[in-house]
Amino acid sequence: MSLTSAPVQATQATNKLTALIPFAVFLILFLGTGIILTLQGVEFAFYQLPASIAIIPAIFVAIYLGKRSSGSTVEKQIAQFIAGAGHSNIVTMCIIYLLAGAFAVVAKATGSVDTSVQLGLAVFPDYLLLPGLFIVAAFLSTAMGTSMGTIAAIAPIALGFIESTQLDAALVAGCLLSGAIFGDNLSIISDTTIASTRSQGAHMKDKFRVNFKFAIPAALLCLVIFTVLGESVPHELKSDTALIGLLPYVVILALALMGVNVFVVLTLGIILAAAIGMYSNGYQLSAWVSDINKGFASMQDIFILSLFIGGLSELVRQQGGLTALTKAIEKLAAKLSPNNEKRAAGFGIAGLAFVCNFFTANNTVSIIVTGDTAKNLAKDGQLTPAQSASLLDIFACINQGLLPYGAQALLLGATLHISPLSVASHAFYPIILFFVAGFAFWRLTNK
Repeated sequence: MSLTSAPVQATQATNKLTALIPFAVFLILFLGTGIILTLQGVEFAFYQLPASIAIIPAIFVAIYLGKRSSGSTVEKQIAQFIAGAGHSNIVTMCIIYLLAGAFAVVAKATGSVDTSVQLGLAVFPDYLLLPGLFIVAAFLSTAMGTSMGTIAAIAPIALGFIESTQLDAALVAGCLLSGAIFGDNLSIISDTTIASTRSQGAHMKDKFRVNFKFAIPAALLCLVIFTVLGESVPHELKSDTALIGLLPYVVILALALMGVNVFVVLTLGIILAAAIGMYSNGYQLSAWVSDINKGFASMQDIFILSLFIGGLSELVRQQGGLTALTKAIEKLAAKLSPNNEKRAAGFGIAGLAFVCNFFTANNTVSIIVTGDTAKNLAKDGQLTPAQSASLLDIFACINQGLLPYGAQALLLGATLHISPLSVASHAFYPIILFFVAGFAFWRLTNK
């Protein structure tokens, strides 16, 4: 079984929006508890009920709904859940979590993080630290084609900036998330680009040209905002800073630009950081093994939540929830622009990707799920394959960047020790891109 192949019987059984109830249960429990405790002044409010625990009742609800609607056994529902949790996209994210956690802990223990902080503060002008971080994240994510890999590489460095200065951790996190989403959406080698172009029958270079017109204006506006909000961070490079500590990050950046697989990049980073520590300050092999284990353990909640979200998404899809959602959005788009089929099709595709990603928390999966419907809408509205692919990619990535339970916000929250809601609320680029892309498409369809 796979996330993209479902038995027809299950889909026909409950082609209703009620199949989306489990996601509502999860969001109410997780976000509701966090908001209430925040208002009560509880510290780390969103960690009092971890998302990996809040989603468990939602899974039980989904299993119950599937059993009641289709008459299938609990065993079959659990099998569907496991198939979703074991989807390649989900497993890929989980392995990245583990490697990112290990690299962060080892780099910190061996002094690479501190060295990077010292040099980074010296390279960037005092008043352009945040825009500089955004540019680095955007450049790296475009080269790597993955927002997760970018965050995994840069977040440990950002943590050092935060600990060494008075910078707002949430603002720094939003800066990194913004840059990571920029590249994830625009890169020609990202999973979202590959999924969107293949599903729509578009050429990557054509999709890039359409996407570029939306992404660059949004990025420039974002740079202005981070420049205004950024604070001056006066700092001088310490004379005893060992430049060799920067080598793991230089290697990571170079390999990423060469297109090396993110798993290989992070693994080499872990090994290189340890080797430098052993050479320069007596870092022990036993300490390395222990730090790797600590890094793995630090990603436990995110790891579990990703598996659970993958399984829950599969249950909801099997029960027809995503199909019903698709049809509802199609009807709404037609009502919003009854006299402009092209605009209605575009808004329908954008709405599909945006809302579907809200329930799957995975922009690549949401594109795969809505691809066929988007292609039909594009054909009816006479949109080019590049336009439909661009809209799919843009609005799936926009939503992904705004989800407090999305992989990117969770990883940044865990690494920087802040609430994932704080991360998502400072992700300015996805918000700006939403309005820029919407306005640009509106003008395009006026012609």
